[in-house]
Amino acid sequence: MKKIKHIVEPLKNKGSFVLVLDTGAEIDGQAEAMLQALHSRSTGGIKHHLRILKEKGAENFMEQFYVGYGHKSIGDCGSVTVFVEGVSMLAAKAIQDWRLYSGQEASTRYVDFSKQIFLNPKKTKTGEKVLENWREFYLQAQKPVQEFLKEKHPRQKGENETVYNKAIVARAFDITRAWLSAGATTNVAWRMNFRQFADELMMLRHHPLVEVRDIAEKTEKALRQIYPQSFGHKRYKETEKYNEYVMQKKYYFENAKAEDFKLLFNNIDKKILKNHQQEMKKRPPKTELPNIIAECGVVGYEFLLDFGSFRDLQRHRAVAQRMPLLTMRHGFNDWYLEQLPEDLRKEAKKFLQEQKRLIAKLKVDKFIKQYYIPMGYQVPCRVVGDLKALTYLVELRSTRFVHPTLVKQMLKMISSLEKLFKKDGLTLHIDSTPNKFDIKRGEQDIVEK
Repeated sequence: MKKIKHIVEPLKNKGSFVLVLDTGAEIDGQAEAMLQALHSRSTGGIKHHLRILKEKGAENFMEQFYVGYGHKSIGDCGSVTVFVEGVSMLAAKAIQDWRLYSGQEASTRYVDFSKQIFLNPKKTKTGEKVLENWREFYLQAQKPVQEFLKEKHPRQKGENETVYNKAIVARAFDITRAWLSAGATTNVAWRMNFRQFADELMMLRHHPLVEVRDIAEKTEKALRQIYPQSFGHKRYKETEKYNEYVMQKKYYFENAKAEDFKLLFNNIDKKILKNHQQEMKKRPPKTELPNIIAECGVVGYEFLLDFGSFRDLQRHRAVAQRMPLLTMRHGFNDWYLEQLPEDLRKEAKKFLQEQKRLIAKLKVDKFIKQYYIPMGYQVPCRVVGDLKALTYLVELRSTRFVHPTLVKQMLKMISSLEKLFKKDGLTLHIDSTPNKFDIKRGEQDIVEK
């Protein structure tokens, strides 16, 4: 039996690393890719191809056809899982900013931020003070916020006490996360096929953040160790130069004049849409529109949303999204302050101003400054999608189980979509009580038994 050997590459930040998972499979990702490629070019059948694999192995095949000849579709046939630990919220979003990304990120509800590392890129005393101030406020706010929530949402007759308490704690975490800095560390699971890894890493190695560039280089190094024949792509000077320009100059989205909510454009062709009226009218709840609806065109929206909730929005990769630059320009989302008991609310407002003055003293560029800004600050979000993608987005992200700041903007999008397309047959199935506190949130957990 094959000896399992996971490949680990340490990152620059203490305690953080990249791990490429070795499943111990006799037929690994490279072998799978080879088998599928042979299957597309020969009628010999899978049993014949398995004999060739056993006799010759997949290594030379992948080196020659996938990397050497550039048959990129072969890379779609093999996949690998990478675990990245101890990286900032910013790095996690960069990894996930890929339309074909698959994986998971640690939820802020289940991380002990009393011990979690907060990254201080410039390692200055002022930076350390800013980060530790955020941590201290976050930790001290937990109990007062939980008690305040119990007053606002007392346990109802028949509700399970354990589930109720878990729901209260979950909501408290969702409120107080606004005071966690984007430099707080998290863990990311990252699974894609060989082709997508190669293509994304080609961009990430030019990311504006040193941390992300480090992750890209170490991930590629680790992948080359476990699959050397599939990750030995030649680098072309002009391509690298172009990718560097795109990532350094165009990656982060900024809009100083961003409005609370705005319809950017409506490029839906009503004549084509008319052919799909019945599909839209007859669609039952919990059912997606068919892919063919995409032929009608796309709609674009822009709105302000706190960075914490942007993390949830970004999961929807069927829509095109820009990566917003986290700044304090658009203010702190008021909803988080409104969820605090009055005395703590006054303290929080004063605290935010004090922290803002400290952050202003940091001699860092706008990219590095993001590490010191908490996730309650608003960023401009730009979302573009076809009606299938937008319908799925607004229906899933406007329920009582979704963070209220995101629900607020989804309800505006729903109103806009109905105004634009209801007469054309668009029917949306929406939660009738989207802002209700529901203790079922306390059941949404994954625990070891």
